[in-house]
Amino acid sequence: MGMDKSWAKRHWWIFFAAPLAIVALVTIGGEVVMHLWNWLTPTLFGWKQIDLWHAIGLLALCRILFGRWGGGGHGGRRWEKKERWARMTPEERENFRKNMRGRWCGVRAPEGGTDATA
Repeated sequence: MGMDKSWAKRHWWIFFAAPLAIVALVTIGGEVVMHLWNWLTPTLFGWKQIDLWHAIGLLALCRILFGRWGGGGHGGRRWEKKERWARMTPEERENFRKNMRGRWCGVRAPEGGTDATA
């Protein structure tokens, strides 16, 4: 399955424009992070100002730690979750709720009974 040559001939400029667009977006994102950092952190916390390279590094670090490299953001496949929820029986849904409550709220359901916190 090769690329259609006529498409490549008509859209040759994309091969040059895409890397330039990526560099532009990273630079703009770094500038935004740098200006926000230099505006807020020295005043609030007494931290040093940063330059563009440090801002780009900080942006990449935050993206690695907290974000996803793919598109869509968190919950981008929400429709799959809704379909899975729709296929659950009422007992499975209640069991799921109890497990989530235990994970996120530190509340465990009593054995063999109903959850008193619901």
